Amino acid sequence: MRKGISLALTIGFLAILFSRAQELSPSPSPSSTPDRSVRISFVPPPLEGKISLGVYDQSGRLVRVLHQEAEFDEFTVGADALTTKWDGKDDDEHDLPAGKYSARGFLVAPMKIGAETVNDSPSGVSPVHIKLVANPLENNERPTVDITAGLDDDDAYLQTIDGLPLVTIAKRGDATNVSLGAGRDPKSVMVFLSNGTTTRQVEVSGLSKMMAFDCGRFELK
Repeated sequence: MRKGISLALTIGFLAILFSRAQELSPSPSPSSTPDRSVRISFVPPPLEGKISLGVYDQSGRLVRVLHQEAEFDEFTVGADALTTKWDGKDDDEHDLPAGKYSARGFLVAPMKIGAETVNDSPSGVSPVHIKLVANPLENNERPTVDITAGLDDDDAYLQTIDGLPLVTIAKRGDATNVSLGAGRDPKSVMVFLSNGTTTRQVEVSGLSKMMAFDCGRFELK
């Protein structure tokens, strides 16, 4: 008889604990934010290197650097294309309005980056007009692109004139300004990093070893 009473008390005690746990645990609420992600696919150009890919609005303005100097394994590899996703946000994590957007980028082969030296009188000529290697997968003539230089918190890099980073050149250090100058040949450029007192310079060769590619247009809901 005592065993029956003990078992009944134990079951009742467990039932009370379970009930209280349900009261304390917040019930899951349905997500109020719809999934706005867009699937972007492209056939990579036949060139060894790294991929920089940007998303552009209808006016051609760069709104998101989706990939910067990315390796192939950072994408989903399909049967005939590489795939990535865009969450519909800009670089500041703000939701962008619904509408038509496009994506395009560059496959950048390794470039020769020289050692840093000090230059007391840099001569800037930014931007630099570069003729790229033609992409055999696209029916267009050998394309051109205007290259300039940019800074982030850590590095200095070459970028397109609309702001898509292409290749990291050097550590930023204490530099507050970066500019370009003419190199020793049409396929090279000098990068000047200045802190207002001294200027470091780095020569970059092989600028033309890039192929452009286009991912087409798509709609953000």
